[in-house]
Amino acid sequence: MAELALAPRRPGAPEAAWDTLRDEPGPDAVRCLGLYAKLAAGVTVVTALDAGGRQAGTTVSALTSLSARPALLLACLRGGSRTLAAVRARGVFAVSFLTEHQRAVAERFADPALPPAVRFTGVPVRQVLGLPVLSGALAWTVCLVEDVRRYGDHDLVVGRVRAVEVGDGRPLLWHDRAFRTLTCPPSEGG
Repeated sequence: MAELALAPRRPGAPEAAWDTLRDEPGPDAVRCLGLYAKLAAGVTVVTALDAGGRQAGTTVSALTSLSARPALLLACLRGGSRTLAAVRARGVFAVSFLTEHQRAVAERFADPALPPAVRFTGVPVRQVLGLPVLSGALAWTVCLVEDVRRYGDHDLVVGRVRAVEVGDGRPLLWHDRAFRTLTCPPSEGG
């Protein structure tokens, strides 16, 4: 393992190497998107009800577990999206983890041209604690909003898990700007 060797501090120079990095302009958005495309992520649909009780939902690949105790998830939602507005309005949301067979559902909920009501047309859902959860999902959870913070063009939404169900199957994945599936069999017992 290589170590980072820092040059001796010059008078008036920053105290740590990372201070110098703050002054760098950084890569442009295209290069960053190229980097982010190399992350493999499970595909989910975040759903909520807006202030008027209408369903809203969007495809999300930036979702991660945050804590087991308390049980918290972190979802990244595009700033200005109808789903984010619904999540903020009601303070509760659901997440459906899609199976490899639900690519068409992922595409439908990712289409910004489709109005919220049309996204749900023909997609089987069930109500869990008053929220729409996609039927046939690999797993789902209902969360209460703990915190929402804006970073760049997305908002980080922290949700406290209140209900959960886990099924069987293989996940739908997003990698290198395309939907993917696992090519190896899932391991036994998990």
